[in-house]
Amino acid sequence: MKKPRVVLTRRWPAAVETALAARFDAVFNASDEAFDAEALRAALRDADALCPTVTDRLDASVLGVGDCRAKLIANYGVGFNHIDLAAAAQAGLKVSNTPGVLTDCTADLTLTLMLMLARRAGEGEREVRAGRWDGWRPTQFMGSRVTGKTLGLIGFGRIAEAVARRAHFGFGMRVLFHTPRPVEPAVAAACGAAPAASLEALLAASDFVSLHCPGGAETRHLLNAERLALMSPQAFLINTARGEVVDEAALIAALRDGRINGAGLDVYSAEPAVPAALMQMENVVLLPHLGSATEETRTAMGLRVLANLDAFFNGQPLPDPVI
Repeated sequence: MKKPRVVLTRRWPAAVETALAARFDAVFNASDEAFDAEALRAALRDADALCPTVTDRLDASVLGVGDCRAKLIANYGVGFNHIDLAAAAQAGLKVSNTPGVLTDCTADLTLTLMLMLARRAGEGEREVRAGRWDGWRPTQFMGSRVTGKTLGLIGFGRIAEAVARRAHFGFGMRVLFHTPRPVEPAVAAACGAAPAASLEALLAASDFVSLHCPGGAETRHLLNAERLALMSPQAFLINTARGEVVDEAALIAALRDGRINGAGLDVYSAEPAVPAALMQMENVVLLPHLGSATEETRTAMGLRVLANLDAFFNGQPLPDPVI
């Protein structure tokens, strides 16, 4: 029996690629260079399933290809704002994702950014590497305490809950959250978190603000100039969610003018492009979208895709359906 053909748009961990090759007619991206729009269209015409990543723009111009053979988009990642779901549905495509498996790693990275910002670790490492450090002194690189401070979480899904537990029980932080969806009081209490009266109240009360909401039209520039102005001049912003949630021009202005203390960013509006102004600021920590970047998590993500492919081609319900 002929194996279904699946196309991967980037290289995945070796263990996952081996498993895919054993089950499917798997087409791998040997160069690991991002597909352009025409390559994505060609994959949809040639394969039974397309396995994209967050870097692949699957808009209506791509998904509207007339002779689409593919019936499934098995996304490698939990976020799917890079996929036009309406266009996918119109083309008769199912879409799956990989929720749950990257929760802990992304939460860990959020705390990494928080600590690096507060303790000016990025600045300190650059000082040492450049050979400029001339020894300990009482006033060098004085930062901010984390223990006992207030953390505001915008969004309260799995990752935010994991961050809340780490912050409250590990660092004794007061944790506030704001989300449009209802949260059971027992769930919030188990994380040591409490709802803020409003987004605006959360921004005003927090020493650290961390973003954990999905991308898309509803959250684009959720943190704009007006909302950034509500933050304390001593507060830090952390974004491990989606770059488009923050108005980067407004953030640059707020950092430049000292209206907020610093920012830790793992995601950007136009990845992989990073505004030059951010790269020149000492009070900004910049990471290359590392949220899920551990061997264990990236492998687990791939195996989650594999589970969705197996179910789909065996006529079973998708374990992780988006549409």
